[in-house]
Amino acid sequence: MGKFRVLTLNSISAKGLSRLPGELYTHGSNEAEPDAILVRSQDMHAMTIPDSVLAIGRAGAGTNNIPVPKLSGRGVPVFNAPGANANAVKELVIAGLLLGARNIVPAARFVDGLKGAGPELDKQVEDGKKQFAGIELPGHTLGVIGLGKIGSLVADAAIRLGMHVIGYDPEITVDAAWSLPSQVKRAHSVEELIRASDFITVHVPQVPATVGLIDAKRIALMKHGAVVLNFAREAIVDAAAVLDALKAKKLKGYVCDFPTAALIGQPGVVALPHMGASTREAEENCALMVVDQLREFLEHGNVRNAVNFPDVVMARESPYRVGIANSNVPNMLGQISTAMASAGLNIHNMLNKSRGEMAYTLVDVDSPVPDTVIRGIASIGGVLAVRYLPTQRP
Repeated sequence: MGKFRVLTLNSISAKGLSRLPGELYTHGSNEAEPDAILVRSQDMHAMTIPDSVLAIGRAGAGTNNIPVPKLSGRGVPVFNAPGANANAVKELVIAGLLLGARNIVPAARFVDGLKGAGPELDKQVEDGKKQFAGIELPGHTLGVIGLGKIGSLVADAAIRLGMHVIGYDPEITVDAAWSLPSQVKRAHSVEELIRASDFITVHVPQVPATVGLIDAKRIALMKHGAVVLNFAREAIVDAAAVLDALKAKKLKGYVCDFPTAALIGQPGVVALPHMGASTREAEENCALMVVDQLREFLEHGNVRNAVNFPDVVMARESPYRVGIANSNVPNMLGQISTAMASAGLNIHNMLNKSRGEMAYTLVDVDSPVPDTVIRGIASIGGVLAVRYLPTQRP
């Protein structure tokens, strides 16, 4: 029986890789003609992705480093691990709130520059500490833009610290709404949230609609002395507009996870080295989650948490299964059914779902599927990829 080959582009948690059983998988950084690729942060846009690749697994949430549209055109799902690193990011956001409120970074830099000892040092400390006086979090308002897993956790933690929380998310899911603390006040627009908040934190994906979400116009609406936190994606906040607002004393601080040449060393800026998910636990959780999803797809054709495919999960009721990725066009199911019926195949179960322009179908049949049928389905206009998934690999 042939084994699935998994190419790793970054160091993937050993705990996650241990979920790939040796009798079914080989994995490593030199796998030729891989069936799947596991990646963390490596940029894949300029990479030649082999034709053998059936799926990509991103051990994290964001997929900006992966050419998702190109892969969609090939019928290749791109899996991620939403929520697996949420606690790690939440903890860093809370640390960012405290950094912004208590001026901890400039205070530490001040101490690093002190000279002398004894009474002389004590006097420098006493004279200098006044310039770093901050504020306490209780009673102040945190605005959370994006109320997914991370945003909800941040909101809950801020409430426990005594803060008022206002949230905005026009696309909040039912699950996220259920997990959101009842004390979170709902804003009807970004502008409403910004006007009411002392601290603003963003937790949305980077898509065309969110690039520059926090720009000069919205910064102008913020309270004098507000603090902006960005642990989502660099381009969501217009850094140039933030720097202008800091120089004008409109903003008190900008705490982010995305250092750039323009931000480094600027007064009021705390830029961290993209460490939101850099904990042992988060790396393990992301790897475990995405490896399990890859296995379900490679072995059974099931799709869960793909950024470019609908969720399609069907219990096996036959050892003979076919998975079909296709453009979301009319009469596709009819053509697939006809191709199978013409070959004398009885469909035991079928599940089809669509997501935007992409559709995906799983079909369980009662007898082996000849190669001629697979080739016939692949030739149907709009079909992007077809996989035959018997319980035993050839």
